[in-house]
Amino acid sequence: MQQIIFFFVRNKNFLLFSLLFLFSVALTIRSHSFHSAKFTSSANFLSGGVYNIKSSITEYFDLQDDNIKLLNENKYLRKQLEAYKNEVAIIVDSVAVPIKYEFIASKVINNTYSKSKNLLTLNTGSKDGIKIDMGVLSSNGIVGIVNNVSKNYSTVQSVLNTNSQINARLKNSKHFGSLVWNTKEPNVVQLTDVNRLAAVKIGDTIITDGKSTIFPEGILIGTIKKFTLGENDSFNLDIQLFNDMTSLNHVYVIENKEAEEILLLEKEGEDGQQ
Repeated sequence: MQQIIFFFVRNKNFLLFSLLFLFSVALTIRSHSFHSAKFTSSANFLSGGVYNIKSSITEYFDLQDDNIKLLNENKYLRKQLEAYKNEVAIIVDSVAVPIKYEFIASKVINNTYSKSKNLLTLNTGSKDGIKIDMGVLSSNGIVGIVNNVSKNYSTVQSVLNTNSQINARLKNSKHFGSLVWNTKEPNVVQLTDVNRLAAVKIGDTIITDGKSTIFPEGILIGTIKKFTLGENDSFNLDIQLFNDMTSLNHVYVIENKEAEEILLLEKEGEDGQQ
């Protein structure tokens, strides 16, 4: 203990300088948007590199499961190719997929699912065409929405995030609600404010409703696990996700080629009403 005290006494000037230096750097970053943006970008680059190394080490042990998923994905793609050859409209789970969407293949290099605001990190960034507010899905269904991008990496606000709110509806009807998460289970989310006139049944499929520029209509989400009638006289549904959010690897980022035009038109309409 005495040696520790002597160490601090001998190096008190250097330690004080270091503390004040770190404090001044922190103040600079917080008070200047340029420095803050540069710091965030550098942090994303460094953390992305660490996650990439970790992912490469663990990837080997997941090869068997990955191969099964890739086989299922290839089977699905072959069916779609045959549909093209026969000049039949491409169908995903009985819903037509518009050609205005492009898909960017990405890999999850970090994933949290035990917090209240969970994020994923992808190994693709702005150089690959990734932008904020792009939707993310896997071969099993919806994953989340891109919320931050650097040159080589991007982070995704998971559906397991209390800030997440996605438009979704029952597959067998046009009744819709907001997809949120109550933090209780990592593979169960909630669809709230569904009209009480909806014919709700356990096991019914929930899909995206396409009312935003982020997700196409018909992307799978999950099935109804249970439901209750809320105080506002509308249904609140527990949705068992098709995705295992604790085990994500390969995903697709969705680019809506018409998103910018749609958002600009809507903004002009809003400005015109003010």
